Amino acid sequence: MRYGTGPEVLHDINFTLEAGSFHFLVGPSGAGKSSLLRIMYLAHRPSRGLISLFDRDIAMLSRAELPAIRRKIGVVFQDFRLLDHLTAFENVVLPLRIAGARDEQVRDHVRELLHWVGLGDHVDALPATLSGGQKQRVAIARAVITRPRLLLADEPTGNVDAEVGVRLLYLFEELNKIGTTVVIATHNETLVAGFDHPVVRLEHGTLGLVAGQRRRAG
Repeated sequence: MRYGTGPEVLHDINFTLEAGSFHFLVGPSGAGKSSLLRIMYLAHRPSRGLISLFDRDIAMLSRAELPAIRRKIGVVFQDFRLLDHLTAFENVVLPLRIAGARDEQVRDHVRELLHWVGLGDHVDALPATLSGGQKQRVAIARAVITRPRLLLADEPTGNVDAEVGVRLLYLFEELNKIGTTVVIATHNETLVAGFDHPVVRLEHGTLGLVAGQRRRAG
């Protein structure tokens, strides 16, 4: 993958994610973690090479087919991407509304999820009134509300303290237990070390060391 006519920011990458797996993607800032995630959620097409998602060759899909594929992917962005004129509840329920659900059908589920991520008292708050960490938790709730087949999270614990970060990773684990494939990009290797999941390292634009299972601390 390259941006414009610049050098390749990703190259010679080849991997397969088994359905229902959970991986951490680690590496220093600038290694290409965000770029790799952008390819995986179809925000960018690769400059060369092939991508297959859910047994479909992405290059063979028409523009009309792409939205259905994207709806199977939940994404937690570094910059939150919340809609400022919507409350926390309305931001989280938005993917369900797009899918055709009515608020009364999912209201309790959305409120329960916001409570679980520590925002039970901020259901009706607008993003402008929330801290960075609170916005991050709204973004995470929005990404997981539809129980996507693939969840991609870019530094999801970067704006929260260590205790909340661990709690959010437990949420990702619960989603993984019901079948969602999870990839979490982070530079916080101390946090990663406390969880029993494979770790893939990205350095200089290519995948390096692949670590095996780790024993959960404590």
